[in-house]
Amino acid sequence: MESLRELYRIGHGPSSSHTMGPRAAATHFLKMHPDAAAYQADLFGSLAATGKGHLTDAAIREVLSGRKVEISWFPDVFKPFHPNALTMHALDADGKDIASQTYYSIGGGKIVIEGQEQTKEDDVYPLEVSHMKQILALCESEGIQIWEFALRYESPEIMTYMAQVWDVMKAAVHRGLEAEGVLPGGLKLARKAMQYHEKANEHKGTIGSTAEIFSYALAVSEENAAGGEIVTAPTCGSCGVLPAVLFYLQQQNRLPDLRIQRALLTAGVLGDIAKTNGSISGAEVGCQGEVGVACSMAAAAATYLLGGTIYQIEYAAEMSLEHHLGLTCDPMMGLVQIPCIERNAMASVRAVDNSVFALLSDGRHRVSFDNIIDVMMETGQALPSLYRETSRGGLAKVLPTINP
Repeated sequence: MESLRELYRIGHGPSSSHTMGPRAAATHFLKMHPDAAAYQADLFGSLAATGKGHLTDAAIREVLSGRKVEISWFPDVFKPFHPNALTMHALDADGKDIASQTYYSIGGGKIVIEGQEQTKEDDVYPLEVSHMKQILALCESEGIQIWEFALRYESPEIMTYMAQVWDVMKAAVHRGLEAEGVLPGGLKLARKAMQYHEKANEHKGTIGSTAEIFSYALAVSEENAAGGEIVTAPTCGSCGVLPAVLFYLQQQNRLPDLRIQRALLTAGVLGDIAKTNGSISGAEVGCQGEVGVACSMAAAAATYLLGGTIYQIEYAAEMSLEHHLGLTCDPMMGLVQIPCIERNAMASVRAVDNSVFALLSDGRHRVSFDNIIDVMMETGQALPSLYRETSRGGLAKVLPTINP
């Protein structure tokens, strides 16, 4: 498993796979070929199908600002390694191809260069502790918690980075709660976070608490949709779930930032397992790999903060992903707005509920987190491509897709 720095990426929305990934690919290619007369970017599969709505072309042009660049779209061509593929070309003055490189945006903002698909150079966790069963056994034998397990293998600066991650998450919540207006794109979707937060203050008990969590998730997700700075947790499209739960619990229980940073480590380990042994790419496994994994991470964090055992943490995380199995990725008009924003809000409340459910138990249950990761992959591979971030099926058919 890679460092949690790779899971928690700080950047700008609206999509980790369709915006952050292509931006990183273009940056890498420009560094390798800075003197080309012009550039061409060929987008394939899901990256092409919803690239307009995700601002893929804008991200590439921003990197290559001041240079001539042509972008071609091939939504019906799927490369074998991953549905999100991008080939960059360097051209001479006559328009001839002098160099090219294919990149895969595999989710969470991470890119893989063709020919290096099997590299493990970024792994910091040993192979023998890459599954939840192994991690639980180690924690049990050593008497440590999951966040302490992470500290054993991460660099000494990881807590400093977690502090930075939490600062960015909190800032996104605050900005989102203050912002009003219509989100960019063709849906003309109005922001709701401020309104929901004001209504939360009018109610007490369950309604008030639920509305409060909703408002925090909406705030971050709307900031992401507007291209604001957020943290992938594990992706841009699911970035509202974890900060909403953490922000809510910190406010309710007056928790110090150090506890939140440890909760981020706890959540990160669960997310890293899902990323390593499954997928966090909506284009590969549907939204179960994005919002489903985000819900697992948030439930794990909440259970830790509420005093749960390592087994209750694992139970809450497993339950959260189990009840998102089969969730499709079918964004309207290719935008990270409908149904993405509402899903973040609903998943944040579900994460808290799953945490409570696990805390009421002794942590014993029949299906393990490792089991559910395997089932998620099986389910995702069985989903037709029109339900995996191509905007050709499901809810995406309610309104027409923005065509390249």
